[in-house]
Amino acid sequence: MHILGLLGSPRKKGNTQDLLSMFIKEAEKYGATTNVIDVTKQNIKPCKELIVCEKKGFCPIKDDMDEFIYASIKSADVIVLAAPVFFYNVPSQIKALIDRCQMFWGRKYKLKLEDPNSHLRKGFLLSCGASGGKKLFDGIELTAKIFYDALSIPYAESLTYRHIESPGQMASHPTAKEDIKKVVKNLCDPFISKKKILFVSQNDALRTQIAAAFFKQYDKGRYRVKTVGINALKKVHPEIIEIMAQKQLDLMYFSPVSIDQLDRNYKYDHVVYFGKNSSEIDIKAFKSEIWEINSPKETSYQTLQELRDRIEIRVKKLVSSLTILKVGGL
Repeated sequence: MHILGLLGSPRKKGNTQDLLSMFIKEAEKYGATTNVIDVTKQNIKPCKELIVCEKKGFCPIKDDMDEFIYASIKSADVIVLAAPVFFYNVPSQIKALIDRCQMFWGRKYKLKLEDPNSHLRKGFLLSCGASGGKKLFDGIELTAKIFYDALSIPYAESLTYRHIESPGQMASHPTAKEDIKKVVKNLCDPFISKKKILFVSQNDALRTQIAAAFFKQYDKGRYRVKTVGINALKKVHPEIIEIMAQKQLDLMYFSPVSIDQLDRNYKYDHVVYFGKNSSEIDIKAFKSEIWEINSPKETSYQTLQELRDRIEIRVKKLVSSLTILKVGGL
């Protein structure tokens, strides 16, 4: 599993950073890969309400959101929003990031696209503030819930701490480490316990992306799904994003994964190779199969639609067979 931390505190080495660091370190003990984006150090321009995101499904503003933050958000299994309380809400730096995620809201609610990963992902909030007021975290928690809803990510829960202001208070808090152990366990256990399926192709930009999206849609979170490419390209084919949108599945900002990033010591429950050439790569698995579905030589809409529909049929059969096996207790 992959955890993304969004650090929204403008204070260097502050209590929010200490809180997020404890969370990330605990998650890594479970074998999670992690990445933290210090939002205050990124080039994030404020939303200009251009309405392009609602009409066409993308943000025309070019900055770090478009360069890598949107893709980082899409690739994470768990997103941790970490922010101190400023006037009963998040600081302006991370509020700019949240506002720019209106693009995801537009794709979900205006274009009616479904994130294939929505069945498994989780959103979490870490926050601390100097006040002791009863409603101290009401505003920031509501913002977090709406933020995660736009991302099609179920909001899990939060850890919040009052009367935290002086440097080092959070690191020496009497219950924080134990609190974090409990919530990380609750978040990680479902990911660890699930069976895992891997789709392998040459480039991870076409067939595997289609297969994974359909598998996630029909399996509804019972399996964890991963794709890799032996010679992975930098981006998913734009045409694939369009033809999958015809099926109401959103592959925008998905990224191909190189086989070099794969843990070769891990044993998958099921591996699907696209073509015999892909199966020459040695990947440990309890069960594997080869799908002789080749990439089309020419990528017209018709050929890509035919490829998509052919893969969907195979995926439906696979999901059905795996469901029968689970019901049978095998």
